[in-house]
Amino acid sequence: MALFLRLVSALAVLSSCLCAPPGVPDVDTFDLENYDLNGETDWENIDLNNYGETYDYDDLDPAIEVGTVAPPSSETASPQNIPPPDYEEEVTLPPRPTQRPSQAPVPPSLDFQGPGLFGPETGLGLPTCLLCMCVSTSVYCDDSDIEQIPPLPKETAHFYARFNKIKHIKAKDFANLNKLKRIDLTANRISEIDQDAFRSLPGLEDLLLAENQLRGLPELPVTLRHIDAKNNQLESAGFHQEVFKDMTQLEFLYLSHNKLDYIPTPLPESLRVLHLQYNNIQTLHEDTFCNRHDPNYVRRPLEDIRLDGNPIVLSHFAQSYICLPRLPVGRMR
Repeated sequence: MALFLRLVSALAVLSSCLCAPPGVPDVDTFDLENYDLNGETDWENIDLNNYGETYDYDDLDPAIEVGTVAPPSSETASPQNIPPPDYEEEVTLPPRPTQRPSQAPVPPSLDFQGPGLFGPETGLGLPTCLLCMCVSTSVYCDDSDIEQIPPLPKETAHFYARFNKIKHIKAKDFANLNKLKRIDLTANRISEIDQDAFRSLPGLEDLLLAENQLRGLPELPVTLRHIDAKNNQLESAGFHQEVFKDMTQLEFLYLSHNKLDYIPTPLPESLRVLHLQYNNIQTLHEDTFCNRHDPNYVRRPLEDIRLDGNPIVLSHFAQSYICLPRLPVGRMR
């Protein structure tokens, strides 16, 4: 009986070995005591800290390349439509004609002296301001690098051409400008003025010629109220005799920083301000400001006389300014 049981056990073992699929490990390698025959895992004894360390799960993650620019959307233009950074668009200009068509009129040049371009709207016919800015009856040509007086509208009342390169004032520059009241040519290079440049202006009141290169003044209209010719090279010989005598409206006369040897007399009674500082005046006559034949004469309007910066000593000529409400400014000793 015992022998029979041993044979049955041997046959069972042999049968299991013959029926096992290839690649199955040997039965002796299994720990049958700890093996979960029921298919259940003992979760209470699992070491969760070391669970899965023997397998590299990173190999299962797909590789993703990270860039700095997001992929273009469907609304973005395709790369074929995007020009490179150094792209420059070529522009083809129409060919320049080699010669002017025979039927095309030749444009007139801006010749201030020619009558072709100009009509009756200005002194020389210019219909509107081209070189300057016109505001109502005022024309502004300041700091525009002009070298001569441009044509002005006939209605011009105030003309400003300061800080330019004008050298010569011609008689026809202000022709037919009967409404002109103010001319300001401060800080140019004027060294010559025609004798008739201002004389024919019936309404001129203010003539400003400061900071130029003038050695003399032309004949001036008697309507002037304000003359400013300081900072020039004016000499006494450059004035006409009794140049200011008939200017019954003259109030302000600025002739400082010149080369005058004496005060051009007689001075009109209307004069209020006379600036002659920094010239070469050395003497005064009794009739320069006062009337030696009338000891009671008082010249009240003339309140501001500047003679400082001249070689004259005013205390030597007290009788020349005894009629004035205020003493002249200058050296007394």
